[in-house]
Amino acid sequence: MDKKRVFSGVQPTGNLHLGNYLGAIKNFVDLQNKFECVYCIVDLHAITNRQDPTQLKSNIFETAASFIASGLNPDKSIIFNQASVPAHSELAWIFNCVARIGWMNRMTQFKEKAGANKENASVGLMVYPNLMAADILLYKATHVPVGEDQKQHLELTRDIAKKFNNDFKSKDFFPIVEPLIPKEISRVMNLRDAKKKMSKSEESDYSRINLKDEKELIVQKIKKATTDAQPIPSELDGLKNRNEALNLISIYASINNTSVEKVLKQYGGKNFSDFKKSLSESLIETICPIGQEIKKLLKDNNYLQGILENGSKKANLIAKSNIQEIYNIIGLTKFS
Repeated sequence: MDKKRVFSGVQPTGNLHLGNYLGAIKNFVDLQNKFECVYCIVDLHAITNRQDPTQLKSNIFETAASFIASGLNPDKSIIFNQASVPAHSELAWIFNCVARIGWMNRMTQFKEKAGANKENASVGLMVYPNLMAADILLYKATHVPVGEDQKQHLELTRDIAKKFNNDFKSKDFFPIVEPLIPKEISRVMNLRDAKKKMSKSEESDYSRINLKDEKELIVQKIKKATTDAQPIPSELDGLKNRNEALNLISIYASINNTSVEKVLKQYGGKNFSDFKKSLSESLIETICPIGQEIKKLLKDNNYLQGILENGSKKANLIAKSNIQEIYNIIGLTKFS
């Protein structure tokens, strides 16, 4: 494989928000012009928590619409849903047999998601990092865009690749994947409490900017976003222990493709009331056209289905070839 290959996935949670866009999808769009890109709607990951079947199907189409509306080009990138490529599950089982229980016990996200009642969590939730590793390595991806909260899972993917290559004396069969870490913001925080990540599951809709929000609602949400009484500092040190201020300034920097330092130079000494107007205008300029396109695309499920079917065919061509080679390496026979 001459060209470097990127893999990444997004869960079909429905109603994607600014955190999904700035933390992942915006970067996907940039990467498709530099790499061979495989972007997956990871519906198998979604069912680690119980889902309403009808809503899950709807969410898969909405995530596909959000990809396209944000600028992903199905002629440049492979866009598909995970369940359409059976080899993801096949390789995940193989990796369940390669990975060690101790590795799983160290995964901090399982502890966070399972909460206090981890004995009642699904087995799938505990071993889903192995499925994540399978997602990446099935396509022999060389690079994965990651945020701060996913670095541990990428390290696990690297460990699994090394152990498989060593156990089966198949040197360099799986590449040791490299992280692509955005220079600026990758983790967008809650507009009402910047100690929390922006999330669809948060009860208050005013905690996030949804990609389908109308401009009037965006203005209201930013106006009500939590800040402090101090003016905006001119230097980065002035944002220390000011989580809400840092969050809004980081969002502005990311949406305008600039740095936090440059934003501080521009707005240093000003009040947040003035800054929030500029932030609202920037969000409206970027987010509203995406939201309008999402709504338009969702009226044509046949078009979206065609994109997913075509993407699944392309993904299966790569996956079937690689899984057959993996079966041969470990001594499994597949009569089909």
